[in-house]
Amino acid sequence: MTVPAGSETLAHHGEHMASAFDATAQSQLPMLVLIPLLVGLALVPALGLLRRRLAYPTTLISLLAFLYYSLRTLFAVMAHGELEYSLAAWKPPIGIELSVDMLSAFMVSVIAVIAVLVAIYASVAVRREDPEKEVPYFATMLVMLLGLTGMVLTGDLFNLYVFFEVSALGGYALMAIGHKKAPVAAFRYLIMGTLGASLYLMGVGYLYVVTGSLNMDDVAAIIMHQSSNPAVQVSLILMVIGLGLKMALFPMHLWLPDAYTYASSTSTAIIAPIMTKVSAYVLIRMLFFVYDTETFLRGTPVGAVIMWLAMGGVIVGSIMAIAQKDAKRMLAYSSVAQVAYIGVGIGLGTPLALVGAMLHILNHAIMKSCLFLVTGSVALQTGATQIKDYAGLGRKMPWTFLGFTLAALGMVGIPPTNGFFSKWYLVLGGIREGEWVLVVLILASSLLTAVYFFRVIERIYAKVPEQATNDASLPKTAEAPLRMALPVLILGAGVLVLGLFNAWLVSAVIARALPAGMHVPGL
Repeated sequence: MTVPAGSETLAHHGEHMASAFDATAQSQLPMLVLIPLLVGLALVPALGLLRRRLAYPTTLISLLAFLYYSLRTLFAVMAHGELEYSLAAWKPPIGIELSVDMLSAFMVSVIAVIAVLVAIYASVAVRREDPEKEVPYFATMLVMLLGLTGMVLTGDLFNLYVFFEVSALGGYALMAIGHKKAPVAAFRYLIMGTLGASLYLMGVGYLYVVTGSLNMDDVAAIIMHQSSNPAVQVSLILMVIGLGLKMALFPMHLWLPDAYTYASSTSTAIIAPIMTKVSAYVLIRMLFFVYDTETFLRGTPVGAVIMWLAMGGVIVGSIMAIAQKDAKRMLAYSSVAQVAYIGVGIGLGTPLALVGAMLHILNHAIMKSCLFLVTGSVALQTGATQIKDYAGLGRKMPWTFLGFTLAALGMVGIPPTNGFFSKWYLVLGGIREGEWVLVVLILASSLLTAVYFFRVIERIYAKVPEQATNDASLPKTAEAPLRMALPVLILGAGVLVLGLFNAWLVSAVIARALPAGMHVPGL
């Protein structure tokens, strides 16, 4: 059959149009990630005023759309590379840019996964804990998530500060909901968080004086050869201290234990896994993508200071966790130690160490969200908050404590759980650099972690409830409702799945998220 003249040209033109449309759609993805949160934030209060029960389904639909576009963006970056979106069509460095590389796509996917799973749990928990506050609670949750996501996506230093404050406003409000001591703990975090954000902003100011720009890529190019400039050095110190406060890096962690302990179960389960991790992401972004890595980290003691402060946090956090009697407070001090692992990787600054730090951002988010969801389920189902009251609950709530056990094994670092592999990369990084003290401390901290988690596991499975005079301390009901138990089981399974598929995750995603010029040995 004869092909009509011009048909090949038309076919080629059609393919070109389809390719152009696909490229345009991909370029919109950074903004599409934010839109579900913005729409949800507008609709939740409006629909909630009409009928309170509409607040939750609206929130869940918004978060599912947020998850969809986050994962779609991750796969687009894996396939095609970095995505950029200029707000109002103003090109950088003049305009504000949303920039998504592998690191930010990875981080926003972590936020989205945790948000959806906690939201499923919240369908029951929030109505039981704070039935009159559903509408403001879910609206505030979306405010915090919008701020955290904006921090990850923005390519502008000042816009990052704006999103810092947006996320903080939501975080303060969520922390204030819970125990009667929660408002005081939230106020303490407000003071520390405001100080941290102010120090970061001062650092941005020094950089702007030197460079005349706020675009991260533009600033990085200008300061590349200005390591001796005092203003640039001061900006680096201010940012490190400010971000250290926000991520609860030892000894700037004092706000964290009370905030996590007294907040409601849902608030803690979403704040603990992602709030400090996003600040850790920003620290990685500043140190390794804005400042010149070789000049600033190798030529100054900043990296060494971060690393050894973090190692102090690993040990102190683990010891303090052993001393706790309240389950949530134990997990809070555990978070101090686990965030410090990320600090160790950042401070060491080698490819293997950074892989360990980035991997631990994901691993700790999965494990700690699971653990805090379990403590919330136990408190709501049985009234138990003290570790001693967990005796025998493994038989009463088998599925809930299956998730707890898997997450606890991951926190200790038992192979093949995900926690083992992030610590493994940190140890390898220490060995390659000859930091043997660091290696010993990481191994010792794993033993300390085993002490406080195996103590709980022994109590929930091997002990029987003591015949307390107060019947309220004994279990009243059995397993948590499906909508509360399901996220726990999914997160518990994720501990194993991420461990088993660790090699693929590192090679396909995390190794590609490293700064330019960094390569993981063997990959």
